[in-house]
Amino acid sequence: MGMSAGGSGGGPMAEINVTPLVDVMLVLLIIFMITAPLMSHKIRIDLPQANPNVQQDNPPEPIDLAIRENGDLFWNDEPVTEAILQAQLRVAAQKNPQPELQIRADKPTQWQKIATVMAEAKSAGMVKLGFMTTGAGDQ
Repeated sequence: MGMSAGGSGGGPMAEINVTPLVDVMLVLLIIFMITAPLMSHKIRIDLPQANPNVQQDNPPEPIDLAIRENGDLFWNDEPVTEAILQAQLRVAAQKNPQPELQIRADKPTQWQKIATVMAEAKSAGMVKLGFMTTGAGDQ
């Protein structure tokens, strides 16, 4: 008529004993803490020192290239032909640091014209190219 404190004696144990796992992890942690300071770079390299007082040159002014719907080109608000554009792109590509070419095109401008201008810029050696757009509220 006594009470059984252990439940049914024949059922499987549903608990996992984590004590051995914790013991192994602590041993590994101690081993890594001891060996980590011993692992140093075997090859000595004389690294350069950074000089935070050196001022960077101001980046050059970007080039504004406007393309109208009819295909007219404007280099910094000055009208240019395709031949003059190619020459100016080659000159700008030789500058160090190279200025960014910012393309502004009318909304209905044909993409073939913009692609042609981009190809000319690439063949001239321009590597910095951007497109100017208006924001959602700038209509």
